[in-house]
Amino acid sequence: MATSAFEEIVEDFEFLEDWEERYRLVIDEGKAMDALPEALKVPATKVDGCASQVWLHPTVADGRLSFEGDSDAMIVKGLIAVLRRLYNGLTFGDVLKVDAKAELARLGLNDHLSAQRSNGLTAMITRVREIAAANLAGDT
Repeated sequence: MATSAFEEIVEDFEFLEDWEERYRLVIDEGKAMDALPEALKVPATKVDGCASQVWLHPTVADGRLSFEGDSDAMIVKGLIAVLRRLYNGLTFGDVLKVDAKAELARLGLNDHLSAQRSNGLTAMITRVREIAAANLAGDT
């Protein structure tokens, strides 16, 4: 289950022939995001488990999750943009139903990220899922 925004990036990836172009697309996705305001780069929004600095700031409206994010690494900021396409606008329950590993495998990311970046991506997915689970349970 993926959003239409994520399906667009899957189509873009299928069109590109080599990984250098695909990395460039991921980086461009990150560059297109607005920078997270410094006031939101606080310990509560920082994602542990990432080699680079990563912050995810969730917003909740009408029972749906969205988040902004930022990183000090261009490729990681691009990965945040990809995750935003995967999750933003979904209900909390739907966020928890997404098989992120399978969806991201459609992009081939699993085979082309370093172990550190892969661990960081997993940490970001875990954070998004924790936010959704807490909101679903009413713990926020």
